[in-house]
Amino acid sequence: MEKWQQFSLILSSFGFLKEFRPSEPFVYPFLIGPCYNITIAQAQDVLSIGTYSYMAQLVVVFLITDYFRYKPLIIVAGLAGTLVWIMFVWSSSLRALQLLEVFYGTYMAADIAYWTYIYAKVDRKHYQKVTSHIRSATQAGRFLTLTLSKILIYYEVTDYLGLNYISLGAQLATTIWAFLLPHVHRKEQDTEEKLDLDPIQKITPSSTCSRTSSHLWFHFKSAYTSFTVIRYSIWYSLAVCLYYQITTYVPALWNRIGGRDATLWNGAVEAILTLIGSLVALLAGFVSPSWLQMNTTLLGLAAIAVLEGLGLLVATVTSNIMVSYVGFSVLVIMHAFAITLVSSEIAKHVPDASFALVFGISTLVGLVSRTLLNLAVADIDGWFALDIREQFTVYGFGLLGVGVLFAIFLLVELGRRKCYRLQSLLQLNKDGVA
Repeated sequence: MEKWQQFSLILSSFGFLKEFRPSEPFVYPFLIGPCYNITIAQAQDVLSIGTYSYMAQLVVVFLITDYFRYKPLIIVAGLAGTLVWIMFVWSSSLRALQLLEVFYGTYMAADIAYWTYIYAKVDRKHYQKVTSHIRSATQAGRFLTLTLSKILIYYEVTDYLGLNYISLGAQLATTIWAFLLPHVHRKEQDTEEKLDLDPIQKITPSSTCSRTSSHLWFHFKSAYTSFTVIRYSIWYSLAVCLYYQITTYVPALWNRIGGRDATLWNGAVEAILTLIGSLVALLAGFVSPSWLQMNTTLLGLAAIAVLEGLGLLVATVTSNIMVSYVGFSVLVIMHAFAITLVSSEIAKHVPDASFALVFGISTLVGLVSRTLLNLAVADIDGWFALDIREQFTVYGFGLLGVGVLFAIFLLVELGRRKCYRLQSLLQLNKDGVA
């Protein structure tokens, strides 16, 4: 086994364990149960603290992760996760829950270090493979979480508090593992050389803030002057926005379509689709690099978005719950395949030591967009307050819109290349005449 494969196996196993949190599918019944005994409205308010804390802390995290070389932030995530589940197990007050959600925001925000750490440890030619490995591993961890948690509760092997003890044990193991991960060393050619900073500025401690700002600006400019990075980042952000909005509310759609029967099947379908997503992400690592030329990729992303949109619209308008499951399956499979390839392509096209910056910005844009979308169509006090079928119709047409956008990108790319060939031909003719 090659060194990069060994490292990918280590980090994939870490990701599998990190995602093993069997208490999460039952967080609502746990909070309104006897341990905390709060209302559903209070539970929603508490969980919203975690969402806003996540977005606020993500800004700080993606600004410092590349500078601190990933591993320290992975350790912070492990410690925050351990603290969160310690408080779940041993606290009982509403105030403690609110504080717990602040740490949960830290836990989620620092997760960006895990997703970008591997790109700093392996050669770029392996990015597609390692991305497929870690995405497959985390999906497999979620599958085990969904399956085991429901089995334990269904057969009354344990209660919701017992699931939190299991999650705490997994987070403790993850934290220990994080300390054992190999360090990322600085590149031989440091960014300071590329920035050509003043020699005095390089050695003056008081200039640390200025140097850091220069580093961040350099990496931001280097990444986002590339139209390739911009296009892939747009896809990534829209995927974060639409996919997680859809998966959050799809049980409500299924309950509307199938009633009580849907309640019995929803959990099983989600678990099966998570497993399928794991397998599809793994298969994405075997796509030939020759198929990932810009024109082919843009065409593929446009087609995938259209298929996702059509699948979701079918899942929305049908009155048959099984048809709805199939339509949603198209979305899950297409997303698992596309997000794996898009992530690796972004990493291939950004400078070293800027992975967390670029992925962090893309994630933040996606989260902010999702918050606005949720406020517009899903919130009962929002701008439009649509019912569940109307909401999913909006999401479906949103995905079709993404397909149209990337079809436009493809046409622009084809036009740009045609112009370049014409200019080259004219230059050759001019040189021949001369």
